[in-house]
Amino acid sequence: MNWKFEKAAFDGKCQLFGVNIFDYDWQTTGQCVHVKDPHYWQDFTFEVWQVEIDGQLRRFAAGEFSNCVGGFYLEQDK
Repeated sequence: MNWKFEKAAFDGKCQLFGVNIFDYDWQTTGQCVHVKDPHYWQDFTFEVWQVEIDGQLRRFAAGEFSNCVGGFYLEQDK
């Protein structure tokens, strides 16, 4: 599975799947993925998380690029 950069987030605010993802209980999937910062091309290993939103499980990869700056990636089929 490929992971595509979706957005950077600051101070615990990030709209994913139409909601502020920080308002939900993140559950780890036990998986990690290797991603690249789209601005500085630095490599990172981010954990894959899942949340339940309106009865549907949604997965995303997230981690910290730098202090208080998070990166969010979504799965892509290709």
